[in-house]
Amino acid sequence: MGEDLDKLKIQVNNLNLWYSSFQALKDVNASFKERLITAIIGPSGCGKTTLLRVFNRMNDLVEGVRVAGTVMVDGINVIAPDTDLMTLRRKIGMVFQRPNPFPLSTYENVVFGPRIHGRAGKNELDDIAEKSLQAVLLWDELKDRLDKPALSLSLEQQQRLCIARLIAVRSDILLLDEPCSALDPQATQAIEELMRGLKNNYTLIVVTHNMQQAARVSDETGFMLLGELIEFGETDQIFTRPRDKRTEDYITGRFG
Repeated sequence: MGEDLDKLKIQVNNLNLWYSSFQALKDVNASFKERLITAIIGPSGCGKTTLLRVFNRMNDLVEGVRVAGTVMVDGINVIAPDTDLMTLRRKIGMVFQRPNPFPLSTYENVVFGPRIHGRAGKNELDDIAEKSLQAVLLWDELKDRLDKPALSLSLEQQQRLCIARLIAVRSDILLLDEPCSALDPQATQAIEELMRGLKNNYTLIVVTHNMQQAARVSDETGFMLLGELIEFGETDQIFTRPRDKRTEDYITGRFG
């Protein structure tokens, strides 16, 4: 088990990214370990979400983006031009700030991905729906109303459902971009507990403005500032013994 926890899942080397002439990421180097929760913190506009979106090539959707360096996921450079983006985005799923369920039933939301990827047998889809909803602790709540519109669920349930959609297509890396920013404190606590449970089977990388949340849920933390990864290490060390004064200044509220 200890060996699994130390296994590298994502290795970022000399990563630079430009939006046209603006450089958003500058020589980023980082290692993300398997089955851990890694938090990325820093002030607004520092490159946190841009870094997150590199991993599943979501930045490709922005005109004028240019990337240099390597991002190795399970030993494969995912920013190589011949990367199969559909396969990549199935492996590395993303959850956004606001839940974004499809205007379909809860059941159809969960099986949407497997269905379009051709795994269309009714019994198999039923099994996928049950296991995916169990993984996010929604099955008992919703099993008798799977045909109800997903948009009628609470925001917390919608966010759990969005995570279940990723599990249904067998993503093994979950990118969470401020997943609790639209939730109240009670729902936030519930999603944080879910994240802790999910790391037994998944690698999670979460961008958060909430430093208390990063301290509560993450195993490792990276601090970003103006496109640079200033410091990266075990969460306890980052929050109690930061090596860089800029990290200390941000954590203690002197700026940001």
